[in-house]
Amino acid sequence: MKDFAGKIAVITGGGTGMGRELARQLVAEGCNVAMCDVSEAAMAETKRQCEAEKLPQGLRVTTHVADVAIEDHLKRFRDELAEQQKTDRIHLLFNNAGIGGGGSLFTNTREQWERTFNICWGGVYLGVRTFLPMLIAADEAHIVNTASVNGFWASIGMNQAHTAYSSAKFAVKGFTEALINDLRLHAPHVKCSVVMPGHIGTSIVSNSRKVQSGDGSEKLNADEVALTRRRMVAAGVPDADKMSDEDIQAAFAARARSFLEDAPTTAAQAAKIILDGVKAERWRILVGDDARLLDERVRATPEQAYDRAFYESFTQEVGWRLG
Repeated sequence: MKDFAGKIAVITGGGTGMGRELARQLVAEGCNVAMCDVSEAAMAETKRQCEAEKLPQGLRVTTHVADVAIEDHLKRFRDELAEQQKTDRIHLLFNNAGIGGGGSLFTNTREQWERTFNICWGGVYLGVRTFLPMLIAADEAHIVNTASVNGFWASIGMNQAHTAYSSAKFAVKGFTEALINDLRLHAPHVKCSVVMPGHIGTSIVSNSRKVQSGDGSEKLNADEVALTRRRMVAAGVPDADKMSDEDIQAAFAARARSFLEDAPTTAAQAAKIILDGVKAERWRILVGDDARLLDERVRATPEQAYDRAFYESFTQEVGWRLG
């Protein structure tokens, strides 16, 4: 697929971050976009930004509220898309939606763990299941599944568990690689890619808290304040055990802001890398210099990948401040 003009793209998690930037860049190339998200307000802003430059006549950008972990939501999204976009086929599927959280089998609840896993992995699986007939109906199509560097390296540092997100992203990577031959055998005009970003400047930290809590708030509840304090103590933050609840809230807000603003790769840069990868029909798309360096290091010394020296030397090289 060398260009996107006149095509129809589906984007999950289109309200913020990479999903928003994918929508903006696709629309700029003349591609129709149907996006879903749990936040109607966030999608409205994405649509406003897409339309700011005045869409070419006939180009359509539609928004659909859906939780990708719930199959009936995705089926409703599909049916609304077919009606509003006036189509029985799509050309691009970006399974982009994801959240963090639920990192530990010990300190997080089962509900938090499974919420993360069911969105990050289940949303990809159900997205492909739901939209595959519409992809097959197109003359050419491409599935783009967002994994992470945590799809080949299950860590964000020595002081914080990361099992739910990493497990899900490993599943996404393996599923997409297996799809290569499955599609080749049964629908050779449909291609697929797995995207593995490093640290991208998005609002995933604050957005994850909103989704996990169910209350839409960016503020931590009492249990989360206590858990964050324990993590900070374990990480060696000076006097973390003496910090007030308000100080913990401020530290969490600062981390969310830093994740967005201090990332080595912006969401817009990431979206361009992804779309260029689709045009080049690359099945494996690493996003960011940090992702490429980490991939090289893990392949070179897999047995040391979870040692403290590995993490500390890597973060020093790329400037990560995540753990």
